[in-house]
Formats: sequence, C-alpha cells, structure tokens
Amino acid sequence: MRARRLLAPAALTAVIALMAGCASGDPSTDPADPTTAPPADAGSFTLYSGRNEALVQPLINQFTAETGIAVEVRYGNTAELGALLLEEGEATPADVFLSQDAGALGALSAADLFAPLPDDIAGAVPQGFTSTDGSWVGVTGRARVVVYDGEQYDEAELPNTIDGYVDGSFDGTIGVAPTNASFQSAVTAHRVLEGDDAAEQWLTQLQAADIEIFDSNGAILTAVNEGAVDTGLINHYYWYRQAAEVGAENMRAQLKYLEAGDPGSIVNVTGAGIMAGSADNAAALAFVEYLISEAGQDYFVEQVFEYPLVPGIAEPEGVPPLESLLNPELDLSDLDDLSTTQEMLARVGLI
Repeated sequence: MRARRLLAPAALTAVIALMAGCASGDPSTDPADPTTAPPADAGSFTLYSGRNEALVQPLINQFTAETGIAVEVRYGNTAELGALLLEEGEATPADVFLSQDAGALGALSAADLFAPLPDDIAGAVPQGFTSTDGSWVGVTGRARVVVYDGEQYDEAELPNTIDGYVDGSFDGTIGVAPTNASFQSAVTAHRVLEGDDAAEQWLTQLQAADIEIFDSNGAILTAVNEGAVDTGLINHYYWYRQAAEVGAENMRAQLKYLEAGDPGSIVNVTGAGIMAGSADNAAALAFVEYLISEAGQDYFVEQVFEYPLVPGIAEPEGVPPLESLLNPELDLSDLDDLSTTQEMLARVGLI
C-alpha cells in the first residue's frame, strides 16, 4: 500500500495555524511564506513518552520550533507508563502516548483508551506495522538482534536462532534487560509464535545460563563493546547510533541478525495513539501527524537509525532491508498481552 505524501514541515505549520483558528487569507499566516513564524497560541498537549528522552526530545524540540505547539513530556519506561495509563483511565492528564513497542499500545487499545485516528493518519503506514482498528499508528521499526564481541567470535560461529544461545554453549556470556519493554515484547512474540510453554521453557533456560542482567539495551551494548560481556540481546539501532559517533571500524561490538521467522528476530514498532479524552485536541493530533510526516520519519532515520514505516522514506544506510527481516506469521496487534509475559518473567525469576 502506498500512502499519500505526508505534510512537509511548512505545510504542517499551516495546518496547525488553521486548527488554531487563524483567519484564512491573512498574509501573516500564508503557508507558502517560508518566513512565517509559528503562531504564538498554537496550543499545547501532554505527552507520555516510553521512548528515551535522549532519543526523542530533539524531535519534540524540532516540532515545537516548527509549529509553536508546546509539549509537556513525562518520560518513563513504556511498560510502567502503559500500566499508569490503564490505572488513570479516562482521568489521565496525558493527551498522547508514544510507546517503545506495539504491546503496550495494544493493551491500551484493548482497554478502549485511545481515540480513533483520522483515516489519513491511520492509513499512512502499511498493515502489519500499525493497528488494525485505527486506534494507534506505527512510527518506526526496530529489529531484535544479537550483539557480540567481535574479538571473541566470528559471526559464522554464532547460532541463527535464540534457542542456540540457551543450550549451554553460551552460559556466562549473555547480557539481557528483562525489564525493558523491547525484551518483554520479544518474549510476548515468542509466546504468540510458539506458545506459552515454549516461551517459558526458553526463559527458564536463559535464567539458568548464568546471564548478566542490565536495565537497558544501551547498557548491554556498552558492556559488549568494552569486552565485559560476550553477547547480548538488543535492538539494532543502538549499534548504528554508536557506530555513527565513533566509527564502525572502532566498534568491538558487532551485530548478528537472526534468521527471519525466529522468535528472537522480530521487528517491533514504536507507535503513538491519542487518548480517548483528547480526541478534539488539535495540538495532540498535529504531533501524531508530525511523527509520520517526512520530517518526523527522516529524524528517526538519520538520528536514531530506526526503520521508517511510511512508504517512500529511505532506510538508514547500512541496515538490512526491512523486508528481509519480517516474520509473516507475526501480527503485532497480538502483542497486547504484556501482563502474562511479565507474570512469566517473574515466575522464572528474571524480574
């Protein structure tokens, strides 16, 4: 499916101006005028962000600079913010939820906490990377990978499936972040693809593999890059961001992409939804539209190295084509049962 061409920043600014009730025909609000300043009363909204502040605050600053819309941000762990939104319900002060993974979005959608998105936003991203009911929209794709110490292993020595890392051969070498939303979504995907018993057996084997526990993907990458841990389970873009900073030739850590279809190789999405009580908040709507605009998608490609989900936007340089990583048997909308995953992780002693 090909999407419509999304709004360029100048055009988006014009939309915001119209939403704010600016009079049409006023030369000072002419969207064709590149010197037009964002309106001072463009509005504001509150964002709950499960994405790390270092990753998305520059984008939020860019959005505010281009539109004049003020954004109050509450940062936190995606799973924790998702649970908070479920607890707050319709009384939440949040207008928009930006999630690190599809699972938390699915859980909120199942609780009817999102307002329906306009068709042009909900339909901007191909099926398989967004909600099936228009309740939230996918923003970027992130592949699960194995990061390994290039001074300890050649890539060909490493297993192509996650089962190969828990058969005893890698005991004492693996770093994981069980409280991270991406790890929990990967486990949920494992449950969806192979069943709860298989997923719990894998987790039990992982727990018994003398693993090293971290609180984030970035910490795992750092540990592997410094030779403190031999392997780890992370999202792909952490490596590309660091390689862009220090040079790929200076990276001790390397990436192993598992075979497509393996439960450990899922491509999950970040995404955003507007809370049910904020359906009429034009500023909130403008932000969600900005995330899937050319400007928003380019930011995530060029600064974060995540896969764009809107057709026509080039992928980050050096990453495998997204199509080569996809598991056609996995529907991301089925990753909404995080609570069972978290209970499973607690049962095996990982959280």
